Amino acid sequence: MSGCACFLVNKQNRLYVLSFIEFAVNLLVMHRFFYLSLYIKKESQLQFNLFDIKTPSLVGVDISSTAVKLVELGRVGEGKYRLEGYVIEDLPKDAVVEGNLTKINEISEVFKQAWSRLGTRLQHVAMALPPASVISKKIVLPDNLPETEIEFQVQAEASEVVPFAMDEVNLDYQVLGPSAALDEHVDVLLVASRKEKIEDRVAVAEAAGLKVLVIDTEANASQTAYEGMLHLVPNGGRGKVVALIVIGAAMRVIVFVDNVQVYVRDLSFGGNNLTQEIQRHYALTFDVAEKLKRKADLPENYAVEVLQPFLETLIIQIDRALQTFLTSTSYVKVDDILLAGGTSVLPGLVEAVSAKTGVSTQRANPFDGMAISGKIALKKLEMDAPALLVACGLAMRSFDAP
Repeated sequence: MSGCACFLVNKQNRLYVLSFIEFAVNLLVMHRFFYLSLYIKKESQLQFNLFDIKTPSLVGVDISSTAVKLVELGRVGEGKYRLEGYVIEDLPKDAVVEGNLTKINEISEVFKQAWSRLGTRLQHVAMALPPASVISKKIVLPDNLPETEIEFQVQAEASEVVPFAMDEVNLDYQVLGPSAALDEHVDVLLVASRKEKIEDRVAVAEAAGLKVLVIDTEANASQTAYEGMLHLVPNGGRGKVVALIVIGAAMRVIVFVDNVQVYVRDLSFGGNNLTQEIQRHYALTFDVAEKLKRKADLPENYAVEVLQPFLETLIIQIDRALQTFLTSTSYVKVDDILLAGGTSVLPGLVEAVSAKTGVSTQRANPFDGMAISGKIALKKLEMDAPALLVACGLAMRSFDAP
Protein backbone atom coordinates (compact mmCIF):
# COMPACT_ATOMS: atom_id res chain seq x y z
CA MET A 1 0.00 0.00 0.00
CA SER A 2 1.28 3.48 -0.82
CA GLY A 3 -0.14 6.90 -0.22
CA CYS A 4 0.03 10.04 1.85
CA ALA A 5 -3.36 11.75 1.94
CA CYS A 6 -7.03 11.21 2.66
CA PHE A 7 -10.09 12.19 0.65
CA LEU A 8 -12.64 14.60 2.06
CA VAL A 9 -16.27 14.11 1.07
CA ASN A 10 -19.10 16.49 1.87
CA LYS A 11 -22.32 14.61 2.68
CA GLN A 12 -25.48 16.35 3.88
CA ASN A 13 -23.54 19.56 4.54
CA ARG A 14 -21.11 17.81 6.89
CA LEU A 15 -17.45 17.21 6.19
CA TYR A 16 -16.11 13.73 6.79
CA VAL A 17 -12.47 12.74 6.69
CA LEU A 18 -12.25 9.26 5.28
CA SER A 19 -9.22 7.15 6.02
CA PHE A 20 -7.46 4.96 3.49
CA ILE A 21 -9.58 1.97 4.48
CA GLU A 22 -12.68 3.98 3.56
CA PHE A 23 -11.43 5.86 0.52
CA ALA A 24 -8.75 4.95 -1.97
CA VAL A 25 -6.92 6.44 -4.87
CA ASN A 26 -5.30 3.74 -6.98
CA LEU A 27 -2.56 4.26 -9.50
CA LEU A 28 -2.92 1.38 -11.90
CA VAL A 29 0.25 1.08 -13.91
CA MET A 30 -0.98 -0.81 -16.94
CA HIS A 31 2.50 -1.84 -18.19
CA ARG A 32 3.14 1.65 -19.52
CA PHE A 33 0.81 4.33 -18.12
CA PHE A 34 -1.17 5.06 -15.01
CA TYR A 35 -4.83 5.40 -14.19
CA LEU A 36 -5.87 7.67 -11.36
CA SER A 37 -8.83 5.76 -10.00
CA LEU A 38 -11.07 6.51 -7.07
CA TYR A 39 -12.85 3.51 -5.66
CA ILE A 40 -15.89 4.07 -3.43
CA LYS A 41 -17.58 0.95 -2.17
CA LYS A 42 -20.88 0.35 -0.42
CA GLU A 43 -21.11 0.66 3.36
CA SER A 44 -17.50 1.90 3.57
CA GLN A 45 -16.08 -1.61 3.09
CA LEU A 46 -13.06 -0.43 1.13
CA GLN A 47 -9.63 -1.83 0.62
CA PHE A 48 -6.61 0.14 -0.51
CA ASN A 49 -5.24 -2.19 -3.19
CA LEU A 50 -3.06 -1.13 -6.08
CA PHE A 51 -3.53 -4.15 -8.31
CA ASP A 52 -5.96 -6.69 -6.81
CA ILE A 53 -9.17 -4.97 -7.92
CA LYS A 54 -12.45 -6.51 -9.02
CA THR A 55 -14.74 -3.94 -10.63
CA PRO A 56 -18.49 -4.58 -11.06
CA SER A 57 -20.44 -3.42 -14.09
CA LEU A 58 -20.22 0.34 -14.53
CA VAL A 59 -21.92 3.00 -16.60
CA GLY A 60 -19.39 5.40 -18.11
CA VAL A 61 -20.27 9.01 -17.28
CA ASP A 62 -18.62 11.84 -19.18
CA ILE A 63 -19.59 15.32 -17.98
CA SER A 64 -18.25 17.50 -20.77
CA SER A 65 -18.60 21.24 -21.16
CA THR A 66 -21.80 20.87 -23.21
CA ALA A 67 -23.46 17.57 -22.27
CA VAL A 68 -23.77 14.64 -19.91
CA LYS A 69 -22.90 11.47 -21.82
CA LEU A 70 -23.66 7.96 -20.55
CA VAL A 71 -22.54 4.63 -22.02
CA GLU A 72 -23.48 1.13 -20.84
CA LEU A 73 -21.57 -1.86 -22.19
CA GLY A 74 -22.05 -5.58 -21.76
CA ARG A 75 -19.94 -8.58 -22.69
CA VAL A 76 -21.14 -11.12 -25.25
CA GLY A 77 -18.06 -13.33 -25.44
CA GLU A 78 -14.38 -13.43 -24.65
CA GLY A 79 -13.07 -9.94 -25.40
CA LYS A 80 -16.29 -9.02 -27.22
CA TYR A 81 -18.40 -6.08 -26.06
CA ARG A 82 -21.98 -5.06 -26.69
CA LEU A 83 -23.29 -1.50 -26.57
CA GLU A 84 -26.40 -1.80 -24.42
CA GLY A 85 -27.37 1.85 -24.44
CA TYR A 86 -26.19 5.43 -24.45
CA VAL A 87 -27.55 8.91 -23.77
CA ILE A 88 -26.38 12.42 -24.61
CA GLU A 89 -28.19 15.12 -22.62
CA ASP A 90 -27.35 18.78 -23.22
CA LEU A 91 -26.14 20.99 -20.37
CA PRO A 92 -26.99 24.68 -19.99
CA LYS A 93 -24.33 27.17 -21.01
CA ASP A 94 -21.43 27.55 -18.57
CA ALA A 95 -22.55 24.63 -16.39
CA VAL A 96 -19.01 23.33 -16.86
CA VAL A 97 -16.20 25.85 -17.35
CA GLU A 98 -12.64 24.67 -17.96
CA GLY A 99 -13.50 21.31 -16.43
CA ASN A 100 -15.02 22.83 -13.29
CA LEU A 101 -18.62 21.93 -12.41
CA THR A 102 -19.86 25.46 -11.79
CA LYS A 103 -23.61 24.72 -11.62
CA ILE A 104 -23.87 21.55 -9.55
CA ASN A 105 -27.67 21.65 -9.13
CA GLU A 106 -28.34 22.12 -12.85
CA ILE A 107 -25.84 19.41 -13.76
CA SER A 108 -27.44 17.06 -11.24
CA GLU A 109 -30.88 17.57 -12.78
CA VAL A 110 -29.58 16.94 -16.29
CA PHE A 111 -27.77 13.85 -15.01
CA LYS A 112 -30.99 12.50 -13.50
CA GLN A 113 -32.81 13.04 -16.81
CA ALA A 114 -30.05 11.28 -18.71
CA TRP A 115 -30.05 8.35 -16.26
CA SER A 116 -33.81 7.98 -16.59
CA ARG A 117 -33.53 7.90 -20.37
CA LEU A 118 -30.79 5.25 -20.22
CA GLY A 119 -33.12 2.92 -18.36
CA THR A 120 -30.39 0.77 -16.88
CA ARG A 121 -30.56 -1.35 -13.73
CA LEU A 122 -26.93 -0.67 -12.91
CA GLN A 123 -26.20 1.52 -9.90
CA HIS A 124 -22.44 2.05 -10.21
CA VAL A 125 -20.65 4.59 -12.39
CA ALA A 126 -17.19 5.53 -13.59
CA MET A 127 -16.39 9.23 -14.02
CA ALA A 128 -13.37 11.22 -15.17
CA LEU A 129 -11.32 14.28 -14.36
CA PRO A 130 -9.99 16.53 -17.15
CA PRO A 131 -6.18 16.61 -17.50
CA ALA A 132 -6.10 20.15 -16.12
CA SER A 133 -7.45 18.83 -12.80
CA VAL A 134 -4.66 16.28 -12.35
CA ILE A 135 -1.02 17.07 -11.65
CA SER A 136 1.53 14.31 -12.14
CA LYS A 137 5.30 14.13 -12.13
CA LYS A 138 7.84 11.34 -12.38
CA ILE A 139 10.72 11.50 -9.92
CA VAL A 140 13.78 9.31 -9.43
CA LEU A 141 14.62 7.94 -5.98
CA PRO A 142 17.25 5.52 -4.67
CA ASP A 143 16.22 1.88 -4.76
CA ASN A 144 15.18 0.08 -1.57
CA LEU A 145 14.07 3.18 0.31
CA PRO A 146 11.64 2.36 3.12
CA GLU A 147 8.05 3.36 2.43
CA THR A 148 8.10 6.12 5.02
CA GLU A 149 11.08 7.72 3.28
CA ILE A 150 9.38 7.46 -0.13
CA GLU A 151 6.32 9.15 1.30
CA PHE A 152 8.47 11.93 2.71
CA GLN A 153 10.22 12.47 -0.62
CA VAL A 154 6.92 12.42 -2.53
CA GLN A 155 5.37 15.00 -0.21
CA ALA A 156 8.45 17.20 -0.47
CA GLU A 157 8.41 17.02 -4.26
CA ALA A 158 4.65 17.56 -4.41
CA SER A 159 4.94 20.71 -2.31
CA GLU A 160 7.18 22.11 -5.04
CA VAL A 161 5.01 21.23 -8.05
CA VAL A 162 1.45 21.46 -6.69
CA PRO A 163 0.26 25.10 -6.72
CA PHE A 164 -2.19 24.58 -3.85
CA ALA A 165 -2.00 24.03 -0.12
CA MET A 166 -1.31 20.36 0.48
CA ASP A 167 -4.39 20.00 2.71
CA GLU A 168 -6.50 20.90 -0.36
CA VAL A 169 -5.30 18.03 -2.54
CA ASN A 170 -5.42 14.25 -2.76
CA LEU A 171 -1.94 12.86 -3.21
CA ASP A 172 -0.64 9.39 -3.97
CA TYR A 173 2.32 7.73 -5.66
CA GLN A 174 3.38 4.50 -7.31
CA VAL A 175 6.82 3.01 -7.82
CA LEU A 176 7.03 2.33 -11.57
CA GLY A 177 10.18 0.25 -11.61
CA PRO A 178 13.95 0.56 -12.25
CA SER A 179 15.01 3.94 -13.60
CA ALA A 180 16.59 4.14 -17.04
CA ALA A 181 18.35 7.32 -15.98
CA LEU A 182 20.29 6.09 -12.95
CA ASP A 183 21.50 2.71 -11.78
CA GLU A 184 20.16 1.47 -8.44
CA HIS A 185 17.31 3.98 -8.63
CA VAL A 186 13.60 3.67 -9.33
CA ASP A 187 11.10 5.88 -11.15
CA VAL A 188 8.25 7.00 -8.91
CA LEU A 189 5.08 8.60 -10.25
CA LEU A 190 3.34 11.10 -7.99
CA VAL A 191 -0.15 12.32 -8.80
CA ALA A 192 -2.37 14.91 -7.17
CA SER A 193 -5.83 16.38 -7.62
CA ARG A 194 -7.74 19.00 -5.67
CA LYS A 195 -10.30 17.43 -3.38
CA GLU A 196 -13.12 19.62 -4.66
CA LYS A 197 -12.73 18.27 -8.21
CA ILE A 198 -13.55 14.77 -7.01
CA GLU A 199 -16.18 15.83 -4.48
CA ASP A 200 -18.18 17.73 -7.14
CA ARG A 201 -18.42 14.72 -9.44
CA VAL A 202 -19.30 12.37 -6.61
CA ALA A 203 -22.05 14.78 -5.51
CA VAL A 204 -23.66 14.74 -8.98
CA ALA A 205 -23.82 10.94 -9.01
CA GLU A 206 -25.01 10.66 -5.41
CA ALA A 207 -27.83 13.14 -6.12
CA ALA A 208 -29.18 10.51 -8.53
CA GLY A 209 -28.78 7.76 -5.91
CA LEU A 210 -25.73 6.22 -7.59
CA LYS A 211 -22.34 5.01 -6.37
CA VAL A 212 -19.10 6.19 -7.93
CA LEU A 213 -16.63 3.31 -8.08
CA VAL A 214 -14.00 4.82 -10.37
CA ILE A 215 -12.73 8.28 -11.12
CA ASP A 216 -10.25 8.10 -13.98
CA THR A 217 -8.80 10.88 -16.12
CA GLU A 218 -10.30 11.85 -19.46
CA ALA A 219 -7.02 11.27 -21.26
CA ASN A 220 -6.72 7.75 -19.85
CA ALA A 221 -10.35 6.97 -20.66
CA SER A 222 -9.64 8.11 -24.21
CA GLN A 223 -6.65 5.76 -24.29
CA THR A 224 -8.81 2.84 -23.13
CA ALA A 225 -11.26 3.55 -25.95
CA TYR A 226 -8.36 3.99 -28.41
CA GLU A 227 -7.03 0.55 -27.52
CA GLY A 228 -10.41 -0.86 -28.53
CA MET A 229 -10.01 0.75 -31.96
CA LEU A 230 -6.54 -0.50 -32.84
CA HIS A 231 -7.99 -2.60 -35.64
CA LEU A 232 -8.78 0.68 -37.40
CA VAL A 233 -5.11 1.72 -37.43
CA PRO A 234 -2.60 0.17 -39.89
CA ASN A 235 -0.53 -2.56 -38.24
CA GLY A 236 -2.61 -2.13 -35.10
CA GLY A 237 -0.67 1.04 -34.28
CA ARG A 238 2.58 -0.89 -33.77
CA GLY A 239 5.56 1.22 -34.79
CA LYS A 240 3.21 4.11 -35.64
CA VAL A 241 2.78 7.69 -34.47
CA VAL A 242 -0.99 8.13 -34.18
CA ALA A 243 -2.72 11.39 -33.31
CA LEU A 244 -6.14 11.09 -31.69
CA ILE A 245 -7.69 14.53 -32.05
CA VAL A 246 -10.82 14.98 -29.96
CA ILE A 247 -12.84 17.97 -31.17
CA GLY A 248 -15.73 18.76 -28.90
CA ALA A 249 -16.52 22.20 -27.54
CA ALA A 250 -12.73 22.60 -27.43
CA MET A 251 -9.94 20.41 -28.81
CA ARG A 252 -7.60 17.86 -27.27
CA VAL A 253 -4.62 16.33 -29.07
CA ILE A 254 -3.44 12.94 -27.76
CA VAL A 255 -0.49 11.28 -29.48
CA PHE A 256 0.40 7.59 -29.23
CA VAL A 257 3.74 6.15 -30.26
CA ASP A 258 3.69 2.38 -30.61
CA ASN A 259 0.34 2.61 -28.76
CA VAL A 260 1.92 4.35 -25.76
CA GLN A 261 0.46 7.75 -24.88
CA VAL A 262 3.31 10.26 -25.09
CA TYR A 263 1.64 13.64 -25.53
CA VAL A 264 -1.56 15.41 -24.47
CA ARG A 265 -2.44 19.01 -25.18
CA ASP A 266 -5.71 20.91 -24.74
CA LEU A 267 -6.60 23.77 -27.08
CA SER A 268 -9.42 26.27 -26.66
CA PHE A 269 -10.61 26.21 -30.28
CA GLY A 270 -13.45 23.84 -31.13
CA GLY A 271 -17.19 23.44 -31.53
CA ASN A 272 -17.97 26.31 -29.17
CA ASN A 273 -16.44 28.66 -31.73
CA LEU A 274 -18.89 27.42 -34.34
CA THR A 275 -21.80 27.86 -31.93
CA GLN A 276 -20.67 31.41 -31.21
CA GLU A 277 -20.53 32.17 -34.93
CA ILE A 278 -24.06 30.81 -35.40
CA GLN A 279 -25.18 32.86 -32.42
CA ARG A 280 -23.65 36.04 -33.83
CA HIS A 281 -24.66 35.48 -37.45
CA TYR A 282 -28.32 34.77 -36.72
CA ALA A 283 -28.78 36.84 -33.54
CA LEU A 284 -29.62 33.82 -31.36
CA THR A 285 -28.93 32.86 -27.77
CA PHE A 286 -26.04 30.47 -27.24
CA ASP A 287 -28.32 27.62 -26.14
CA VAL A 288 -30.59 28.00 -29.18
CA ALA A 289 -27.59 28.20 -31.51
CA GLU A 290 -26.16 25.01 -29.97
CA LYS A 291 -29.43 23.11 -30.42
CA LEU A 292 -29.83 24.23 -34.04
CA LYS A 293 -26.22 23.24 -34.73
CA ARG A 294 -26.78 19.75 -33.32
CA LYS A 295 -30.00 19.31 -35.32
CA ALA A 296 -28.43 20.78 -38.49
CA ASP A 297 -31.54 22.96 -38.68
CA LEU A 298 -30.07 26.18 -40.04
CA PRO A 299 -30.74 28.52 -42.99
CA GLU A 300 -29.46 27.74 -46.47
CA ASN A 301 -26.66 30.30 -46.27
CA TYR A 302 -25.21 28.57 -43.17
CA ALA A 303 -22.93 26.22 -45.12
CA VAL A 304 -21.22 28.98 -47.10
CA GLU A 305 -21.28 31.92 -44.70
CA VAL A 306 -20.69 30.20 -41.35
CA LEU A 307 -19.66 26.54 -41.62
CA GLN A 308 -17.05 26.81 -44.38
CA PRO A 309 -15.05 29.63 -42.74
CA PHE A 310 -15.13 27.73 -39.45
CA LEU A 311 -13.88 24.53 -41.11
CA GLU A 312 -11.02 26.39 -42.75
CA THR A 313 -9.94 27.80 -39.40
CA LEU A 314 -10.36 24.44 -37.65
CA ILE A 315 -8.17 22.68 -40.19
CA ILE A 316 -5.45 25.30 -39.72
CA GLN A 317 -5.67 24.82 -35.93
CA ILE A 318 -5.32 21.04 -36.29
CA ASP A 319 -2.31 21.39 -38.58
CA ARG A 320 -0.65 23.84 -36.19
CA ALA A 321 -1.33 21.54 -33.23
CA LEU A 322 0.42 18.67 -35.00
CA GLN A 323 3.35 20.90 -35.93
CA THR A 324 3.63 21.96 -32.30
CA PHE A 325 3.84 18.30 -31.28
CA LEU A 326 6.57 17.59 -33.82
CA THR A 327 8.66 20.65 -32.97
CA SER A 328 8.42 20.01 -29.22
CA THR A 329 9.41 16.33 -29.44
CA SER A 330 11.93 14.18 -31.27
CA TYR A 331 9.35 12.73 -33.65
CA VAL A 332 9.49 13.76 -37.29
CA LYS A 333 6.06 12.76 -38.60
CA VAL A 334 2.55 11.63 -37.71
CA ASP A 335 1.51 8.42 -39.49
CA ASP A 336 -2.23 8.41 -38.85
CA ILE A 337 -4.96 10.69 -37.52
CA LEU A 338 -8.17 9.66 -35.78
CA LEU A 339 -10.80 12.37 -35.34
CA ALA A 340 -13.22 12.09 -32.43
CA GLY A 341 -15.62 14.37 -30.56
CA GLY A 342 -18.97 15.77 -31.60
CA THR A 343 -17.47 18.36 -33.94
CA SER A 344 -15.57 15.70 -35.88
CA VAL A 345 -18.78 14.66 -37.68
CA LEU A 346 -18.98 17.93 -39.63
CA PRO A 347 -19.25 17.09 -43.34
CA GLY A 348 -15.99 17.16 -45.26
CA LEU A 349 -13.75 17.51 -42.21
CA VAL A 350 -11.99 14.14 -42.50
CA GLU A 351 -11.10 14.72 -46.15
CA ALA A 352 -10.01 18.31 -45.53
CA VAL A 353 -7.72 17.37 -42.61
CA SER A 354 -6.11 14.63 -44.67
CA ALA A 355 -5.54 17.02 -47.58
CA LYS A 356 -4.07 19.76 -45.36
CA THR A 357 -1.78 17.55 -43.28
CA GLY A 358 -0.92 14.90 -45.86
CA VAL A 359 -1.71 12.26 -43.22
CA SER A 360 -4.20 9.40 -43.52
CA THR A 361 -7.26 10.50 -41.53
CA GLN A 362 -10.43 8.76 -40.41
CA ARG A 363 -13.25 9.32 -37.95
CA ALA A 364 -13.03 7.38 -34.70
CA ASN A 365 -15.87 5.10 -33.68
CA PRO A 366 -15.23 3.51 -30.26
CA PHE A 367 -18.05 1.01 -30.89
CA ASP A 368 -16.66 -0.27 -34.17
CA GLY A 369 -16.55 -4.06 -33.99
CA MET A 370 -18.89 -4.22 -30.98
CA ALA A 371 -22.30 -5.85 -30.98
CA ILE A 372 -25.06 -3.23 -30.84
CA SER A 373 -28.33 -3.58 -28.95
CA GLY A 374 -31.37 -3.74 -31.18
CA LYS A 375 -32.94 -0.77 -29.38
CA ILE A 376 -30.21 1.57 -30.66
CA ALA A 377 -30.76 3.49 -33.92
CA LEU A 378 -27.67 2.74 -35.98
CA LYS A 379 -27.82 5.85 -38.14
CA LYS A 380 -28.00 8.10 -35.07
CA LEU A 381 -25.24 6.13 -33.37
CA GLU A 382 -22.98 6.73 -36.37
CA MET A 383 -23.28 10.47 -35.76
CA ASP A 384 -23.06 10.27 -31.96
CA ALA A 385 -20.28 7.69 -31.56
CA PRO A 386 -17.27 10.05 -31.94
CA ALA A 387 -18.62 12.17 -29.06
CA LEU A 388 -18.79 9.14 -26.75
CA LEU A 389 -15.08 8.31 -26.68
CA VAL A 390 -14.50 9.16 -23.00
CA ALA A 391 -17.78 7.65 -21.79
CA CYS A 392 -17.03 4.45 -23.71
CA GLY A 393 -13.52 4.23 -22.25
CA LEU A 394 -14.95 4.67 -18.77
CA ALA A 395 -17.59 1.98 -19.33
CA MET A 396 -14.82 -0.38 -20.43
CA ARG A 397 -13.41 -0.18 -16.91
CA SER A 398 -16.15 -2.69 -16.06
CA PHE A 399 -13.96 -5.32 -17.67
CA ASP A 400 -10.67 -4.55 -15.88
CA ALA A 401 -8.93 -7.78 -15.02
CA PRO A 402 -9.12 -8.55 -11.29
